[in-house]
Amino acid sequence: MPLLTTPDELANKTFDYIVVGAGTSGLALASRLTEDAGSNVLVLEAGAVYGDDPLVDVPSQFGATFGNPKYDWGFPVVKQEHANNIEHNWPRGKGVGGSSAMNFFCWIKPPAEDVDAFEKLGNPGWNWNEFEKYSKKSEKFHPAVKEVTDKYPHTYDEKFRGTDGPINVTDPIHAHTLDKIFIDTLGNKGIKHVTDPYGGDVTGTYLASNNVDPKTWKRSYSATGYWLPHQDRPNFHLLTGAHVSRVLWSDEKDADGNLIASGVEFISGDKKNVATAMKEVILSAGAIKSPHILELSGVGSSEILKKIDIPTKLELPGVGENVQEHHFAWLVYELDTTNADHQTLDQFADPEFAKESLRLHGEAKGLHRTGITGFAFLPLSSRAPEETAALIDTLEKDIKARTASGEISPALAKQYEIQLSVLKDDKLPDMEFIIFPGYFMAREPPAPGKRYISILTSLNHPISRGHIHAKSNNPEDHPEINPNYFKENFDLKVFLEHAKFIRSLTDTEPFKSNCTEVQPGPNATTDEQLEDYIKTTHITTFHTVGSCSMLPREDGGVVDPNLKVYGTKNVRVVDLSVVPLHVAAHMQTTAYVIGEKAADIIKAGN
Repeated sequence: MPLLTTPDELANKTFDYIVVGAGTSGLALASRLTEDAGSNVLVLEAGAVYGDDPLVDVPSQFGATFGNPKYDWGFPVVKQEHANNIEHNWPRGKGVGGSSAMNFFCWIKPPAEDVDAFEKLGNPGWNWNEFEKYSKKSEKFHPAVKEVTDKYPHTYDEKFRGTDGPINVTDPIHAHTLDKIFIDTLGNKGIKHVTDPYGGDVTGTYLASNNVDPKTWKRSYSATGYWLPHQDRPNFHLLTGAHVSRVLWSDEKDADGNLIASGVEFISGDKKNVATAMKEVILSAGAIKSPHILELSGVGSSEILKKIDIPTKLELPGVGENVQEHHFAWLVYELDTTNADHQTLDQFADPEFAKESLRLHGEAKGLHRTGITGFAFLPLSSRAPEETAALIDTLEKDIKARTASGEISPALAKQYEIQLSVLKDDKLPDMEFIIFPGYFMAREPPAPGKRYISILTSLNHPISRGHIHAKSNNPEDHPEINPNYFKENFDLKVFLEHAKFIRSLTDTEPFKSNCTEVQPGPNATTDEQLEDYIKTTHITTFHTVGSCSMLPREDGGVVDPNLKVYGTKNVRVVDLSVVPLHVAAHMQTTAYVIGEKAADIIKAGN
């Protein structure tokens, strides 16, 4: 049975599995489960089916769907006490495809050591070898077309790439003049170029692939890869406009005293409905909504649940805790266009150019084939070895003192021990630099004829931890989100090192002859001014993890290595919320890996 249109079609039906959320992980999971004709799967999604929608399909429109409630949950974030009391907003995909329908197309895999850390924290089977297997299963890699390789020859290694997965991946066409300026400059500073960053070694510079289909130059995402080709499977059911409010529990427990889920309650229109699960309820609602739904279902800290008048069904205080988020800061440079025709997204400021480019995209031509491709992942010591070593030493002493005093729990100390080992290793990355082909977050349209390069920096391994918790028992109220940006001052100091490293590029060719700083500009000369600029301008990178951490229960874990919620017989969480410790990567590949691996875990009866 294909797409369901009304909740009434669920009447008198039961399903083996109910998957909450038709997003990146959820559709990967559901698609693989329905390969078994004997498994009857229902996916419930609060948003809609986008269909043939140019705002979703056409690349180079970064953030075009943000703030539009048709596409975006638009989660508010509480004022950030340590970041100038600014109120942030976290865009997240609402609809079939989830955030894979609104992301920035970056197809990035983490360092092997970052994934192996999951296993070190108590999760057997969650390591780089498994990650590589499942990431290749999700991917269909297409080597760069001749139009790219003629302009920017680069290397790749086929053994690191998937060849027949559902998600098409290739190199975009434009922006390579900017990538060349950046990568050649870093090369002249002694930074190595990575032959292929998809095999577990990402330290250095490289050109990244994007999740686009080179036949059409349209977005390739979970809806087009995992759902559309299989939507007519009689055992693959999808209901949109279904806002899941809570998991429903049987009156009985299993022999070990675990809660047994009987289904879920969801809201469609102004009516509450029930869907029944015979085997499992699986939350794939993302790192914000999955802990929210658990708390609305009575699973979490009794102290928090009591405040919002929800009876505690299961004491599990790790729910909504250990939240870690990447966030961006950036510097902007005006390009010298006298010697090169830099193709940048600033050209879209001309309405006629933008209209013509969109027309050309229909012919698989034009600037709408531009992506984000130039990356560097570097150790912190790349900036100033002695200064950064002293910074790390100060952090280590602070962590040891606070652990000894009991301010830092033994569980968090285990995470910090791994983070410190990465910081001290000159072969592992802590700093990320991303080339954005245009004026990122421009406060006003660029002047006609001017072109820009923005160098984005991302905090990959935050020391600060935040939380996400229900703030009322109304399921339609957003949860309270507090990432605690810069609660740990070390995070701000790492951003400062990023900014100083970028500014050092102006002493090296070809960056020196091609780029003039615009933001924050020449008036920002002191560390304090740069830090204030960072605190004022930084934004989310949409990479939240940890809110339903896969850790031992005594370490604040919410799910075990089989992704089953502790204290339940048949509830799992399958999305980025289970990642226990952040990684140096953009997260969509990891989300697909989690969905793919979870399907095999379930099929094996674990």
